[in-house]
Amino acid sequence: MRLTFLGTGTSQGVPVIACPCPVCQSDQEHDKRLRTSALVEVDGVTILIDAGPDFRQQMLRAHVKQLDAILLTHEHKDHIGGLDDVRAFNFVNRKPMDIYAEDRVQDALKQEYAYVFAENRYPGVPEMNLFTIDGYPFDINGVKVTPIRCFHYKMPIYGFRIGDLTYITDANFISEEEKEKVVGSKYIVVNALRKQKHISHFTLSEALKLVQELSPRKAFITHVSHQLGFHADIQAELPRNVVLAYDGLVVDI
Repeated sequence: MRLTFLGTGTSQGVPVIACPCPVCQSDQEHDKRLRTSALVEVDGVTILIDAGPDFRQQMLRAHVKQLDAILLTHEHKDHIGGLDDVRAFNFVNRKPMDIYAEDRVQDALKQEYAYVFAENRYPGVPEMNLFTIDGYPFDINGVKVTPIRCFHYKMPIYGFRIGDLTYITDANFISEEEKEKVVGSKYIVVNALRKQKHISHFTLSEALKLVQELSPRKAFITHVSHQLGFHADIQAELPRNVVLAYDGLVVDI
């Protein structure tokens, strides 16, 4: 299995437009973050987790030629805003893109991309097959995916476990029951927006506490804001088994 971090930033990305802070002005590549998204390749199947506004740029930058399915954690714009560009894969593969999301997220897609689901569609619009995530494990071309129910403030969202990898973003609460689905994961990805308390995201200390509790072989921090600080400085503070992820990081599992 291979995990590629396509984007590791927050909804605004880093640098933030017009922000004069030192992190946004940094010339270090690891301090430049597109909106959060990840690519998982396993047994010849390529699965994307979230397709935000930077989807096109991420696909081109990572030279992605095959995409079998897209998993959506939730319906916020930074996680679904790039789906119009799946039409490139429609054209190449000559079939609709399979998209997995819970009912509420599907309803949001039908509003956001009404032209995709219209009865009389304009020629050339994206083609999407929607599959419902109902909380139970499901299969994508032979690859088992286990949804992990998390909360983004009061919004229920999903993280995902695929084999030894668990990927969680935009969360600030996971019940003990759902944590049981994560136990045994050798690699865990979890969000940490900043050090200060936030209403809907784990802080760095909260994320590290979760990592310590779940005890993976290695953990990766994603969905990072400019408020967290310079990549190099934060990485130096982290435990040996925790990596502050950056755009383009590739992990072989």
